[in-house]
Amino acid sequence: MHLFNIANFKVDGGAMFGVIPKVLWSRVYSSDENNLIDLTLRSMVIETAGHVILIDTGWGDKQDEKFFRHVNLHGGEGLIDGLKNRGYGPEDITDVFLTHLHADHCGGGVKKIKGSHNYELTFPGATYHVSRTQWEWAAKNNLREADSFLEENILPIGNSRHLNLVEEEGELFPGFSVMICYGHTPGLMIPLIKYKDKTLVYTGDLIPTIAHIPLIWNMSYDIESLKTIEEKRRLLNEALAGGYIFVFQHDEHIECCNLEMTPKGIRAKEKFEFKNISS
Repeated sequence: MHLFNIANFKVDGGAMFGVIPKVLWSRVYSSDENNLIDLTLRSMVIETAGHVILIDTGWGDKQDEKFFRHVNLHGGEGLIDGLKNRGYGPEDITDVFLTHLHADHCGGGVKKIKGSHNYELTFPGATYHVSRTQWEWAAKNNLREADSFLEENILPIGNSRHLNLVEEEGELFPGFSVMICYGHTPGLMIPLIKYKDKTLVYTGDLIPTIAHIPLIWNMSYDIESLKTIEEKRRLLNEALAGGYIFVFQHDEHIECCNLEMTPKGIRAKEKFEFKNISS
């Protein structure tokens, strides 16, 4: 099992913390003079029962310079190099698990064919897993998420016959289960992974950073914030009872934590690096 950062990017801190005033969120997550905060794009690789599963693929590189200028990509290992550094090539990936179809999560799964305006799958032998709810929602598109659901990231997957639409929660692979959420975007999938004697939760955009553990600390990007709160409540209660470890996709500073109950509710307990789990 591996965790690596594809790239860092910047977003508006106010958008990332919604109704939480800057005087509060800035105490736990710093911003620059333009109110931008740094986020990571961590991806996971899990091997189980003959499957080599890649979770999320980052932005990719299909769009032009103008597109990427506003996200300020910097740092990280890159998708292909990050995999290479852990002994994998694109042909080794049997399954690409996409938490959802926003551009920063799925863009790297499709690439331009050299010398052409056409596209192909980055992982040609892999099955791409997306929830049916998210796929149908993205296909309809909407004004709120139009700049996140990009045709060049999504249509080539559907046209490839490599798409598997996940219908319901439960075990997708041995030791790899799925929680389906609707607050951030309908059909967001959160994987829960059994590893040794632990359960790891790749928290994705449900709890993007450790600062988002409190129930009302949520993103303005969420389509239905009240659903996000209830989904977080469900996951936090289950995680506390089960001793789960959270693995953060977007937190620049913290890779993992476990949880404890405090007078203010469920909060992070110990913060640590992923290598402390996988070693």
